[in-house]
Amino acid sequence: MTMGQRHMAGDRGWSSDRRGQEESKPLLERLQEMLGALPGIGPKSAERIAHHLLAASREEVFELADALRAVKEKLKRCSRCCVPTEAETCFTCLDTLRDSGLLCVVEQPRDQAAFERMGTYRGLYHILHGRLSPLEGVGPEKLTIDQLITRLRGGEIREVILATNPTLEGDGTSLYIAGLLGHMNVRITRLARGIPAGSVLEFANSQMLADAMDGRNTF
Repeated sequence: MTMGQRHMAGDRGWSSDRRGQEESKPLLERLQEMLGALPGIGPKSAERIAHHLLAASREEVFELADALRAVKEKLKRCSRCCVPTEAETCFTCLDTLRDSGLLCVVEQPRDQAAFERMGTYRGLYHILHGRLSPLEGVGPEKLTIDQLITRLRGGEIREVILATNPTLEGDGTSLYIAGLLGHMNVRITRLARGIPAGSVLEFANSQMLADAMDGRNTF
């Protein structure tokens, strides 16, 4: 056996040992660790959820497990807007009462959900599933920008609302997309920014004030 083969064999042995250690942990401890890895759930919350599941009926726990499995097995991206859906095309894209010429581009499905809760936007959506972040290795190829360009080539969209988050990465993503759409016959807008209603000017930071000044309206 060569040195490289011994090294690979050692790596496999180490991986097997690690998996064995994970599997040998008490079940409740493993569950808490998995729950704690979810966003927004700390060790204390993971412990409470784990004990709640332990006290719940078998039917409740199995129903939760079935729902988790179904999410990974049955949900797929809508063929038009890329939102997670069970069908080939989501209900929003099929809604004939919506304005098919207005397209709101957001980073994540939860951003679309926020607009839907607002209840006043009646256009369509496009989900990027992320934002450009070179430091994290997220380039255009990892987003659904190509699908967005394909939709716009259909000629039905008259306005694209770039509704990415007001962060460095979000603004960079919007700027990149705007550059790609520059030659198309489509209006490109972004969400207004500025002073929140009910706030006090002296507590606003310089960027908020600058955005409010640039986006001022006729009174």
